[in-house]
Amino acid sequence: MKYRRIKALIENGINLYAYHLPLDVHTQVGNNVQLAQRLGLDITGGLELGNPRSVAIYGELEQAISGEDFAARIAMALQREPLHIAPNSPDLIKKVGWCTGGGQDYIELAAQQGCDAFISGEVSERTTHTARELGIHYFAAGHHATERYGVKALGEWLAQEHGFDINFIDIDNPV
Repeated sequence: MKYRRIKALIENGINLYAYHLPLDVHTQVGNNVQLAQRLGLDITGGLELGNPRSVAIYGELEQAISGEDFAARIAMALQREPLHIAPNSPDLIKKVGWCTGGGQDYIELAAQQGCDAFISGEVSERTTHTARELGIHYFAAGHHATERYGVKALGEWLAQEHGFDINFIDIDNPV
């Protein structure tokens, strides 16, 4: 199966360069930075204290908004409705933690840092209960949806800096 996935590349002399984690944390074209730009979040720091390259980060919105308004902002930016798990209170959202892709397990660190909300791409059953118990808004916005803009930004940077001919192919994933 794995060979079939890359067979067309091999047969046509096409290179495949695949990096994931470094793109999550890159400070200019990374997935987390790109998500922040699309959502209007000012990055404040990393959720993993003492780790300057924290894969999960936090920041703030310019102005506090409701969970429903933030869900709408995410939907507009990522072209998909996020799953919104709301706490048992109507608290406004100002401080937000996030980790694109499969970063739902960082929700506890976000709560420890005083975040009002946490965004990731995926959700597990325990995430629902954790969010409710911690009293934090949780938004699952899709693994692919939260990470596509880092790859796109990297391609644009490579084209600009090195003259590469980049063709970004966005194959949607509804999960």
